[in-house]
Amino acid sequence: MSTVHEILSKHLLADGFPIVMDMEKSHGSYLVDQKGDEYLDLFSMFASVAIGYNHPHLLAQKEFLGKMAINKPALSDIYPKEFADFMEVFERVAMPKELQYCFFIAGGTLAVENTLKAAFDWKTRLNLAQGIETEASQVIHFKEAFHGRSGYTLSLTNTKDPRKYMYFPKFNWPRITNPKLTFPVTETVLQGVIEKEKMAIREIRNAVVQYPNDIACIIIEPIQAEGGDNHFRKEFFQSLRDICDEHDILLIFDEVQTGIGLTGSMWAYQHIGVVPDLVAFGKKTQVCGLLANKDKFDRVEKHVFQESSRINSTFGGDFTDMMRFKLILEVIEQENLIELITQKGAYFMQQLETLAIHHPQISNIRGQGLFIAFDFENEQVRDQFIKDAFAEKLILLGCGKLSIRFRPHLNILMEEIDAAIAIMNRIL
Repeated sequence: MSTVHEILSKHLLADGFPIVMDMEKSHGSYLVDQKGDEYLDLFSMFASVAIGYNHPHLLAQKEFLGKMAINKPALSDIYPKEFADFMEVFERVAMPKELQYCFFIAGGTLAVENTLKAAFDWKTRLNLAQGIETEASQVIHFKEAFHGRSGYTLSLTNTKDPRKYMYFPKFNWPRITNPKLTFPVTETVLQGVIEKEKMAIREIRNAVVQYPNDIACIIIEPIQAEGGDNHFRKEFFQSLRDICDEHDILLIFDEVQTGIGLTGSMWAYQHIGVVPDLVAFGKKTQVCGLLANKDKFDRVEKHVFQESSRINSTFGGDFTDMMRFKLILEVIEQENLIELITQKGAYFMQQLETLAIHHPQISNIRGQGLFIAFDFENEQVRDQFIKDAFAEKLILLGCGKLSIRFRPHLNILMEEIDAAIAIMNRIL
């Protein structure tokens, strides 16, 4: 065991990867350890590293980033010029025109939690304005969802690993069947999914009847990541939008993992054709937070984006993370990274389909852009595959019970995709 692991293990549960990252030598899609070994990284720090390690544009701004890290302003009340500079870039490159209210906080879980707070507040104020004395307190969510690991989000997360939520007090909010697709989408698969969609819609409508004026929001991931890279039909999202509009319920998309380009759009919901009322973001954004539909929220007075201190935090996210994200957004814009994702994703999917012909133990190959996954026949085989890949210096990530999920950097090269395919071909 390395000295690093020994030191950490004295006081922490340090049971992650058995390598020590070299922060300076890691580059692009390669994580380099202190021995000099290079690992092809298709996990990207749980999908949080957007443009690889030590990108030249960020290295050129080392002095700037260092200066910005010396002091940590309380952005809730103190506003450096660089904060405004960041907001201009964020608005230009990443902020959808339909979601113009914004709030920043540290951590994806807290981003999701504040979308819920915004929804509770909005629905309750709408009720009161209509003479309904009901404080909205219910959240409709889905099976196999992952929305975080603290506070309100513990009542939503229900992926396969119960260690993430068991024994923690939770609300008994309506949990709905998730009508996920399997691939290829045959006529039989499609008919089965449509029936499950009908079941899910019935469950939602039953919850609306059971809790009149009490449901603040419906929350869903555009692609359920931790739960198994589960995809849904556009028609299902449209049904959710219709129900929300019919009953003055807010529609929340949790884009903590799907946001910032990996699907081939800045936001995954932009593939769906349905506009949410709130979006939670994190991971690749470095600083986390939420975006909200201004027109929808302005239907009530004194909502959380107008009323001081309704939602707030001392640091308003993290100033240094904002500065890093600003530079990342500049790279995404200058290198047209998102425009290239669809082509790279199609190539990766094609290579995986070819791999499956020779190795039929993998199935259910699916993806949007470079947000890709496939399945094994059981969990044990999947877990061994991840270990074998790591031994061959390829870092992969599992999800759900059976799946391998690929989370490459936005600027992964075609030859790096080829290298990953070659390693997987050897170990299958």
